[in-house]
Formats: sequence, C-alpha cells, structure tokens
Amino acid sequence: MPGESDQPNAQPLERKLATILSADVAEFSRLMSEDEEGTLLTFRGHKQVFESLVAAHRGRIFNTAGDAILAEFSSAVEAVRCATDIQTALRTRNDKLAPNRQVRFRIGINLGDVMLQGQDLLGDGVNVAARLQTAAEPGGVCISGSVHDQIRNKLSLTFQALGEKSYKNIAQPVRTFSVLESEGGHTLPTPKPASSGGSGKWIGIAAAVAVLLGGGYWTYAKFVLNKPQPAAAVVSPASQTAAVPVQTPHAAASDSAPATSPTANPAPALSKPPSSAASAPANSKPASDSAHKAPAPASASAAPSTPAPAAPATPPAAASSALPAGSSDGVYGGQVCFEASKREPARCFHGEGTVAGNKITGKWPMGKDTGVTMFLDGDVSPAGAVKMEMHTEKEDGSRVITVDFTGAIHDIHLDAAGKFRMGRAATLNWHKNPRAARTATSSQP
Repeated sequence: MPGESDQPNAQPLERKLATILSADVAEFSRLMSEDEEGTLLTFRGHKQVFESLVAAHRGRIFNTAGDAILAEFSSAVEAVRCATDIQTALRTRNDKLAPNRQVRFRIGINLGDVMLQGQDLLGDGVNVAARLQTAAEPGGVCISGSVHDQIRNKLSLTFQALGEKSYKNIAQPVRTFSVLESEGGHTLPTPKPASSGGSGKWIGIAAAVAVLLGGGYWTYAKFVLNKPQPAAAVVSPASQTAAVPVQTPHAAASDSAPATSPTANPAPALSKPPSSAASAPANSKPASDSAHKAPAPASASAAPSTPAPAAPATPPAAASSALPAGSSDGVYGGQVCFEASKREPARCFHGEGTVAGNKITGKWPMGKDTGVTMFLDGDVSPAGAVKMEMHTEKEDGSRVITVDFTGAIHDIHLDAAGKFRMGRAATLNWHKNPRAARTATSSQP
C-alpha cells in the first residue's frame, strides 16, 4: 500500500566499537607495471604472512581489494602488536629482494565506532584507519590518538607524535602517532612531523625580528657607551681605587689642585677630608699653579686628559679557544653507559674512538657471536667540541640502535652525553691512550 516501507523486514543497523587495521602496498602500481607476475608472487607470499599473524593475534580480515587489506580486532593492544610483527616479518622477506622490487605495506590503525553489514564493517571508524595508513611510511605504522590512549603504558613501544593531521573527507583533525620502535627493538620508518599550518613561517619571522631588535639594541648600547660623558657623570672606580693608595700626607697637602682639564674630576674630592670634599663645588676651577710644581700621583700621570669611554661588556678573551693543532689526536677509550629503560636494565660496556684532525671514528663488536657491530663517526671542532653518532649494525647491514652524542675533549679526557632516537639517555667517559699521549708529546718540537 502507498506509504508503507519498501523494506518491511529491514533490520536496524548494528554498531559496535572495534579496532580497525588498514594496510596497502606502497607503489603497487609501479611494481605491477614493471613486473606483474613477479610482483604478484611476492605479494601472495607477503599476504600469507599477513593473514597468519592477524589470526595469531585474534583478529579477522573482513575485506580485501587488490593490494588493500582490512582487519578487525577486539583489542587495540593486539592490533598494534600484530602490525609491528607484520612489518618486522615482511622486512626480513623484503631484505632478500632488490630495493626497487620490495613489496612494503603501510599500516594505519584506528579505534572507533563501526557499522556491521553482514561480515563487512563500514563507517567513519574504518575510513579514519584507511586515511592513517596513507600517512605511514612504507614499512611503517601510524595510529590514531584513540588507539594511543588505549595502549599507552601497556606496550614497550616508542612513538613519535605527528600532531593533529587533517585527512581527506574526514571532518575533524586526527591526532596521529607513528610507531618508532617495536617491542623487539626493531626501528620502523616514520615520517617527519609536519609543521602545523603556517606556524613555522611565523616562528621564523619572529626570530628574524628578535635578531634585528637585538642587533639594534647592541648598536644603540655601543653608541651610548662610547659617547663622551660629562665629568660629573663619568667617575671611573678603577682610577679612584688606583689613586687613593699612592697618596701620602705630603701629597694630600700639596696636591690639592685638580687636573688642568675642565672635564676631569677635581682632585680635592679625593685628597681632602670628607667634609671639605662634600662642600667643594663639582665645577671648581684650578686653585693655583702649585699643582704643576708638585710631583703628580702615579695614577694621575696615567689618566688621559679626557675620560675614556667605558668599553662594552664582552666575554673575556680566552687567548685562543682553539686547541693546539694535533693536540687532541689519539685513541680514546673507556665506558659507554646506557640508562635503564622499561625493557632493559642499565648497562655499560667498553668503547673506543680515534681522533684524527677534525674527525672521530670507531668500530668494535658487541659481544661474542652476536653478529652485531658498533660504529662511531663524528666531528671534532678546533676548540675540542665533539658531535658524533654511535649505532649498531647487524651482519646484513640493518641498524638496530642509534645514539647521538655531544661533548668535548679537555686535556686527555673525552666526555659526552647523548640519547637514543627513542629518548633513552647515554653517557660516555673516555681517556686518551697513555701510549698515544706519550707519542703525541714526544713529537712536539
């Protein structure tokens, strides 16, 4: 009948809260255009690993389309664990392929409300996960703020905040985080945080204005300080303290006349008793020529006829901040210490680096039969400032950890402090090899 629903048996929409994992292959079109069969074979192998790990973490794949895969998890923790395990496993498979033939997934994860349609899931919760996947680097994982809030302090992962990002067809900006390091200590590629709108431009303009204002202030200060001042306003404490000790009772009685220059401070204010000095006018004229006959105090002979302008305040000249050429060259060794983290206790080990000119380098194995080698590379300034990077590599050339150090060489010591890329602190306290130090000393002319 007219007015009745065309779908009398329609069921109300069912909704639920779910964690959605969205993944697709980066540069899949290029890979297929260059080698369809080879790309498809690699993709099938990767997909089998993907599906087995989703099942192992109690998730289910509810939709696929070409190279895209959508999976549902009841736990945000399991979803993120699954994603990092997938990227670690697929990286091992990709390492066997040429760089331009690697099939690398980008993964996005979101926790949100979704609608059920049979076995499929629809809604904004799915769409946000798909958009987050586009923000991830190939081989990387991006998660929403809702996921981050759920897994924080539950997983030993390192995250990098990318700020609130606006995505196509998503009404509100989404707090976005990139997984920087997995629980196994494997680093994942992560995008650099984007500047929020035009704030970077305005920060740069503000910095430029500050520099200009600062430069204007110092120019003005230098002009004022170097401008000759009236005698009443310029009283050099150094000249006063230098003049008083050399006066004798005879000099106080005979040298009562001020210097002949009308801009100099009157001598009676220094030699007469306080009561007389207070009553003497500041612009009194020379009393007589007897002052020229009496021997002048040592400070008076050194004082110029006009007051010297006060010099601008500058840091003391350290003769030359540069170290003697070659004095820092040699082999430095000692302890490298990493502070405790959530997953690992604090530990120290021996390291060694060689300074030659403006470079410092080093290389040593990290324990027996580990297959991991520590590399050190950095720069040394003429003043002894040191900036260097320390990282470990596996036999296949993949990096495990990276620590950035800054420090300085002084005498025979090299001290530096640093941090892992994920924030863990480290220190380094080395001494110069005595034999190398003796060799350097004996070579001095």
